Amino acid sequence: MAPALVETPQPATNFAKNGTGEYKEAYIGGPRAYRQDAELKGTGKQPPAKYPNYLPTWDLEKKYPPLTPFDHYEHGKDADPSFPNLLKDSKVVDLTANIGAEVHGIQLSKLTDKGKDELALFVAQKKVVAFRDQDFADIPIKEALEVGGYFGRHHIHPTSGAPAGYPEVHLVHRGADDTTARDFFEERTNSVTWHSDVTYEKQPPGTTFLYLLDGPAAGGDTLFANQAEAYRRLSPEFQKRLHGLKAIHTAVEQANNSRNRGGVVRREPVTSIHPIVRTHPATGEKALFVNPQFARRIIGFKKEESDFLLKFLFDHVAKGQDFQTRVKWAPGTVVVWDNRVTAHSALLDWDDGQRRHLARITPHAELPTETPFDG
Repeated sequence: MAPALVETPQPATNFAKNGTGEYKEAYIGGPRAYRQDAELKGTGKQPPAKYPNYLPTWDLEKKYPPLTPFDHYEHGKDADPSFPNLLKDSKVVDLTANIGAEVHGIQLSKLTDKGKDELALFVAQKKVVAFRDQDFADIPIKEALEVGGYFGRHHIHPTSGAPAGYPEVHLVHRGADDTTARDFFEERTNSVTWHSDVTYEKQPPGTTFLYLLDGPAAGGDTLFANQAEAYRRLSPEFQKRLHGLKAIHTAVEQANNSRNRGGVVRREPVTSIHPIVRTHPATGEKALFVNPQFARRIIGFKKEESDFLLKFLFDHVAKGQDFQTRVKWAPGTVVVWDNRVTAHSALLDWDDGQRRHLARITPHAELPTETPFDG
């Protein structure tokens, strides 16, 4: 008699092939692809890096212990909702009707603590804000980290390159004359990779800073989706069904991808269990909190059930152009978003070898929780 079909149970730390959402990365080459001379001296077609102090380094020997819990303080709860310390003398233009804004006329590096409190709330409400004409890239890295550190404990990314001496800075870097986009598109039809950053951590990031150092003349924009609006678009009965569900988020594939390209794994990969819907501590908004990069399985569901529901939620966000926006990068731009209520994707849409170099400061926030269903 033929043996029955048996699916071997997977341990909680191995979800590389389990569930929906294959890990997809096209933007960070790692140490094997990095060319120091091309970055410092330029090439025949590309100039030297504008900010050599931000060029990536990888210490293959340096390891960090597992993260420990900490008490996060949400500064957005202390903010004056009229934003007198943040937006005085500024110009604010909404990017769309329900997500995103562009701000001119203020310097993030000069904000008082009250201004930073208001920044946390303003960004939570707008979801993503592009601040133009900023000096973040020009001030000492230590000072930029001090601004970000107001919003929570710094996250040290387990696999990315970082400026020498500053592992808290996550770098997004494609070097001069890098044309690997052509190789990527031999296997893929698009580079869209919706995710919220490092949701596999027990306390994923909240208020997050990303600033441009070098970029192509055109291309390399970033898409953002309003996960709170995505939740509101669902019917009350569907929202009610999602209440109480939890999903496993894993770092295993990201770590394996880094190892495969000769990169670092500073901290052993973890998995975490988070609610599929989380509540923002300052605004009280509920938002979807799953993404195809890291969410792999719904607890208590069979595999086919979990795959079916996760695919619906992933597609719902990806197809929701009416709750998405597109941020175009320019010199001096700092984009601040709330990682708890947004998803985003970079775009790999240029292949002429122009450098794309950005720095991210990523403060941890609270343990994701969901308040009682109120539909």
